[in-house]
Amino acid sequence: MIEGRINLYSDTQSRPTLAMKQAMLDAAVGDEQKALDPTTNQLCEYVADLLGKEAAVFLPSGTMCNEIAIMVHCRPGDEIYGHVDSHILKFEGGGPAAFAGANIFPLQGERGIYSAETLEEAIRSPNRYAPTSRLVVVEQTANFGGGTIWSPDEIKAVTDVARKHGLTTHMDGARLMNAVVASGVSAKVYGQYFDSAWIDLSKGLGCPIGGVLAGSQAFIDEAWKWKQRMGGALRQSGMLAAAGLYAFEHHLEKLAQDHANAQRLGELMGQHPNVKMMTDTIETNIVLVEIGATGLSAFAVRDRLEEQGINIGAFSPTVMRAITHLDVDSEMVEEAGSSFVNTINEMMEGKN
Repeated sequence: MIEGRINLYSDTQSRPTLAMKQAMLDAAVGDEQKALDPTTNQLCEYVADLLGKEAAVFLPSGTMCNEIAIMVHCRPGDEIYGHVDSHILKFEGGGPAAFAGANIFPLQGERGIYSAETLEEAIRSPNRYAPTSRLVVVEQTANFGGGTIWSPDEIKAVTDVARKHGLTTHMDGARLMNAVVASGVSAKVYGQYFDSAWIDLSKGLGCPIGGVLAGSQAFIDEAWKWKQRMGGALRQSGMLAAAGLYAFEHHLEKLAQDHANAQRLGELMGQHPNVKMMTDTIETNIVLVEIGATGLSAFAVRDRLEEQGINIGAFSPTVMRAITHLDVDSEMVEEAGSSFVNTINEMMEGKN
């Protein structure tokens, strides 16, 4: 990918602001491994309280948050239940199998959300021939559901099923704060249903790196062992943690503008008669469109837009995804939406 002027490939493309960089420079630091980094300690305490958990640990990436949580909860041969389009299944390099020796049972469901009934039907009865059912994972928001928000009722229903069967629960909170801002439901309300949960710092919050994983003190003690084993233990991590503290103070309210921008972008992209919006509404900052009726390859459209300095992702021959974030303003949205429609028209005319 050649980065363009308007990068809608993902909210991971957001960059730290000058004020955030200054906060990083000013951070008090110490040895994180000895619990002597005051800024990292402050961030972990903040996120633990935000999610209603006893403790938390700062990690270099969201994928590491998921994988460490899975390794704490699961043993080789265990089975994890998650949506068929979930990040742990599609975008973590087979990590659950490679690191924990765990199998993922893919659950179907509209907009990235599976039902309590679907989970109930999938859970295996204990027997010597089958994997051991162990963990239920919910991704908030559902990335490839189009940024869909799991409601507290939907979460309670599936976690009630999990508890009934003695399973543990984990929330992939990569875009949890988008859900919080859009729904008005607190992170603590969402977090209460899970044994472990994490928040990403490097997406909509605009930090250069990191996620914070939270749970019981016993869970975090075990997570620290895996952090050490995997080379994720840091030293003066306060310079990175300071970015997270700055983002929680200054960037949360900006997520609402990202959501408004995504809705406008969806309106513009959906104006083309051969482009189908893949969700009835755009709830947060993700726009998914299906362009099969154009007769064009999504990859070819992506490349043509890239030539114009606009980055929009292609995730199948017919599906494209755009994500708004801090570095994309309303004027950029107008340009990107218009260019998308014009490019589709030009490419369709060129085929005739």
